[in-house]
Amino acid sequence: MTSERTAPGTWNRSVPSAPEPAPVDALQLGKSLRHARKQAGLTLDAVHVAIGLAPSQLSGFENGKREARFSQLQQLSALYGVSLEQLTGTAPPSKRAAMELRLERAMQSSTWQQKRLPTMRIGPRTPDDVLATTLALVDELDRVAEERAATPEEARRANTELRAQMRARDNHFPEIEAEAAAMLAKVGYQAGPLSQHLIAAITERLGFSVHHVGDLPHSTRSVMDYKRKRIYLSRSSHTGHDPRSVLLQALGHHVLGHSVPEDFGAFLRQRIETNYFAAALLVPERAAVTFLEAAKQERQLAVEDLRDAFAVSYEAAAHRLTNLATVHLGIPLHFQKVHESGIIYKAYENDGVTFPTDHMGAIEGQPVCKHWTSREVFDVADKVNAFEQYTETPAGTFWCSAMTERSASGEFSLSIGVPFSQAKWFRGRATKERSISRCPDPSCCRQPPVELASEWAGQAWPSARAHSHLLAALPPGAFPGVDETEVYSFLASRD
Repeated sequence: MTSERTAPGTWNRSVPSAPEPAPVDALQLGKSLRHARKQAGLTLDAVHVAIGLAPSQLSGFENGKREARFSQLQQLSALYGVSLEQLTGTAPPSKRAAMELRLERAMQSSTWQQKRLPTMRIGPRTPDDVLATTLALVDELDRVAEERAATPEEARRANTELRAQMRARDNHFPEIEAEAAAMLAKVGYQAGPLSQHLIAAITERLGFSVHHVGDLPHSTRSVMDYKRKRIYLSRSSHTGHDPRSVLLQALGHHVLGHSVPEDFGAFLRQRIETNYFAAALLVPERAAVTFLEAAKQERQLAVEDLRDAFAVSYEAAAHRLTNLATVHLGIPLHFQKVHESGIIYKAYENDGVTFPTDHMGAIEGQPVCKHWTSREVFDVADKVNAFEQYTETPAGTFWCSAMTERSASGEFSLSIGVPFSQAKWFRGRATKERSISRCPDPSCCRQPPVELASEWAGQAWPSARAHSHLLAALPPGAFPGVDETEVYSFLASRD
């Protein structure tokens, strides 16, 4: 089919040919034929005598295993006293036929085959309650399969629920802090950055050994072998992840007693908990709070100081500040990780800031205002020092500090922000940088300036960069995105 554009907003298209009639569903047609024959009080032998069709041929029609010709259907409809439309209609002829049809289709599905479930022969003497019970099990199988598929909507819903839970507890998990503190005490941690020696001591105390390999399954960051009490990590230095964190996160699954997640929400909660456990070891609560309280007293709070004091990344230090600032310092705050394209990757808030959200309340994947610090920082020439700015928003004025970090996925800004009244505790509060954001008002930064719009509206046709991962379902399985065959093959190949 061809199309030709003749004027802005008007498209001429060739006239489509008439659609072909939809093929008749053999299974449903079979149910209709059997129902009509029963209603007419005829046996297969009686039909054979009347119109000459062999009983085996008729049985094949009714089981959906043979295809009837149009002339044969005409003969049968006349014999049964029903119209051809009734025989070939889309609605099952009875409630019983509808149940049989659903079950037969389910047994032919890929889900049924993948699970290697046994099939059953559905005959006229199969009780209705057996069909109903089996169909209830089918519905539950479908529900679990949909849950495990983790569509983008399911992922956003789970993320939104988790963020609400984290906000309710000020992003502080005392039970995980206690586990980390107990582990640190057992290996003799005193203060400062967690040394490699102590990380090795923690690993050994938990009964594991670490093995760096060059063939770690590409879908994983680490693999735990419970049979031989080993943890496999990548030998490559280009994974984009701090190897200390990856190891401690793996240990976190063990220490926190995680079992195979039942759904995508449980999978996300486990990720949050293991990330938190690793952070609580790398930046221990007691030492970090002592450090932060002293900085607050001096009105010199700064993410980069926490980063340097515990030898972690800026992002890790910013995350850790969100864990401790509200509970221990009485400071509400917000955090953002924003891609250079302006899209929010991670976010947290308990200070009243208004993040952009979709209709489900999800923040991730939404574009942040161009006038916010997390966007303005990309245009700052100084990439060594933090960039601070006050931003007036409809929700109030916020002071924010941000830096950028580059990764394999591009450049990201990492920003911490607080309400104006809390800026007094932070270094950089004297900044002269000011900005005004009217978002979510479209005139703030979503709509082009009038002069540009008047010149180019209707004269441009951009091809959007489609983020296909936002449309596709996440890979199914207990651990989304992990190729279990690849993992098991990897473990089997170890000596």
